[in-house]
Amino acid sequence: MDYAMLVPIALFAAIAYSIKAVVDARVRKQLVASNGAPDLVRSILEGDESNRRLASLRWGITLVALALGFGIVEAAGWQDISPGVIAVLVGAIGLGNLASFAAARKLG
Repeated sequence: MDYAMLVPIALFAAIAYSIKAVVDARVRKQLVASNGAPDLVRSILEGDESNRRLASLRWGITLVALALGFGIVEAAGWQDISPGVIAVLVGAIGLGNLASFAAARKLG
């Protein structure tokens, strides 16, 4: 793997995440400073917090399912990329998304 390509990709991801964090913080600050109805501001902020928690849950469950998929590929001894390997990994991601959807419905 060419590590020289990894650095610009990581830098781009870090810059994009930083911009998103600054924009989100600024939107929250303007929402609070707008002197809107306190109940409306509270419900919007609580909904935003709930969405962030559920997004973390979704990523966690999906990545664990993907790790299990890679474990299956390793246990089967497959060395080359084949349609079977891709099917196992895509299926693991799909099952992870379905599991996270079920968990979100149960929690929400």
